[in-house]
Amino acid sequence: MDTKKKETVGNLKNPGRTWRPQGQPTEVDVHDFPDPRQPKAVPYGVYDLEHNEAWVSVGISSDTAEFAVASIRRWWEELGRRRYPRARRLLITADSGGSNGSRTRLWKVALQRLSDALGLAIEVCHFPPGTSKWNKIEHRLFCHVTRNWQGQPLLSYEIIVNLIGSTTTTEGLKVFAQLDASQYEKGRKVSDAELAQVNLRPSSFQGEWNYAIRPN
Repeated sequence: MDTKKKETVGNLKNPGRTWRPQGQPTEVDVHDFPDPRQPKAVPYGVYDLEHNEAWVSVGISSDTAEFAVASIRRWWEELGRRRYPRARRLLITADSGGSNGSRTRLWKVALQRLSDALGLAIEVCHFPPGTSKWNKIEHRLFCHVTRNWQGQPLLSYEIIVNLIGSTTTTEGLKVFAQLDASQYEKGRKVSDAELAQVNLRPSSFQGEWNYAIRPN
């Protein structure tokens, strides 16, 4: 799992080429200056290695740990529980930083809530710093999404969701996408008492990057 680069929603240039009638290029805005009033799209992907299948939640708020875990929950509800009806645990590979970082308290607290709700143990293996490109979601999902929407202005959330969901490959990749219109609070602090409620068991090998969270 991982977050794709945030995208600005609007009539802006999107690198790449696309077929258009000769002499009829798509006109876009000249400048792309940072503007806090301009809406952002936050695609968060969960990729299933076994079935070559992905779920992408397109957020409209902040890229937080609660948003990341909500994306896992949606993948499980929409795809995972039907694919793995006898599952007793989930194994997640993720980067070491960002909303799903190994040091992020809220990430672990949110995973505990998910584990309790699903009744599943959740094992997490973080890629060491500097090795995030080893994560297969980069090469088997996100690069194909970028190629699929190249040269097309991302005018609306609907267009973004449809372009992500229509991404395919010759190897049979299937992508399911949905808008997550929830608002996630940025900078939420987790107290020591909240963290102490997490039923976390570090692995004997590099326990700061590899651990399991079990239902309370």
